[in-house]
Amino acid sequence: MRVLHVISSMDPKNGGVCEAVRIFANGLQDLDINNEVVSVDSLQFNSNDKYESHLLGPAKNTWYYSKKLLPWLIDNITRFDTIIVHGLWLYHGYAVYQAFKTLKQRKHEKLPKLFVMPHGMLDPYFQRAEGRRIKAIRNVIYWALIEKKLIHQANEILFTCKTELILAREPFWPYKPKLETIVGLGVLAPPAYSTKMADVFNTTIPELCNSPYFLFLSRIHEKKGTDMLIGAYKKLVESYDQQELKTLPKLIIAGPGLDSPYGIRMRQMVSSSKILDKMVYFPGMLTGAAKWGAFYGCEAFVLPSHQENFGIAVVEALTCNKPVLISNQVNIWREIHDGGAAVVADDTNDGTYSMLYNWSRLSSEDKEKMGNHARHCYEKHFEVSAVVNRFHQILTHQN
Repeated sequence: MRVLHVISSMDPKNGGVCEAVRIFANGLQDLDINNEVVSVDSLQFNSNDKYESHLLGPAKNTWYYSKKLLPWLIDNITRFDTIIVHGLWLYHGYAVYQAFKTLKQRKHEKLPKLFVMPHGMLDPYFQRAEGRRIKAIRNVIYWALIEKKLIHQANEILFTCKTELILAREPFWPYKPKLETIVGLGVLAPPAYSTKMADVFNTTIPELCNSPYFLFLSRIHEKKGTDMLIGAYKKLVESYDQQELKTLPKLIIAGPGLDSPYGIRMRQMVSSSKILDKMVYFPGMLTGAAKWGAFYGCEAFVLPSHQENFGIAVVEALTCNKPVLISNQVNIWREIHDGGAAVVADDTNDGTYSMLYNWSRLSSEDKEKMGNHARHCYEKHFEVSAVVNRFHQILTHQN
């Protein structure tokens, strides 16, 4: 069996979709399914992958257009048993639709099965969020002209969790997929802890001096609630006296986006406050040993996101036995909360503050219990082999 994954970009800076593709493709490869990935990248981002990559970039404009993609798809699609489109609203999905349309007109006897995995991109948040009015109107037009055709043509739409499936039915009409299936999403277990990880991480923030800290590791973006986190943390800091401040975890805000207008505003929020300037750090994007050192060393992981389809970094924290402080807009919050590994609140200023405050009032024993629950929650819901096996069953059942 041969599977082709089609995605706009495999650049890790673009979020979690590329990591999901990497996990699925490598995992299926281990189950004797041949996987290939095509994108409009011009650089290979991971040389250790087990699948074959086709780089048809560089991409042009924010639509990630490449004139090479459609001809390549027309020439190659029939080599595969299954095509999986990852993500929506960009050129790669339109190109797949056009390639299938062209091949049908040429009356090919057998075309591969077509799956679409939205990865949260049908979430109604994107149509309702403040500041997205023009983009929301654009999406309605794009849906009517292009995207609904891809969704309705697909044999099956794949979702990472039940919440995503339910929310996908809300924002657009007509929405009539042939079949909706929850495949889930797994996260690879981390490398075992080593002192090298801590050493590498500590060199990125030498001022931390082994202090306890909260870890935010995601894109520095309004959707992620970074501004709410900084505001809530400032409120918490101001509620402590000088002696208590010595016990308060500092705040690490790690991830790409520091040079964006929003990222610059976040840094200014911190630098304009004398007390925050000594408590909040922006190390940029962390990878490899530095990333795992940050996870293993934190007191808790924090993500007050306004919308999070899955949250790979949230699950990565669980793999390191770390509790998570998350909003109820992270779609997997129920599984983690019910597993006793999360403090959950609304994605508001007050909600974000309550997360930090409630955590700070827990006893050391309760915090340790939540850490123990974290790893168990990961193994029960998000361990990668179980998810890949489920994906394998879905793909092979269709053929």
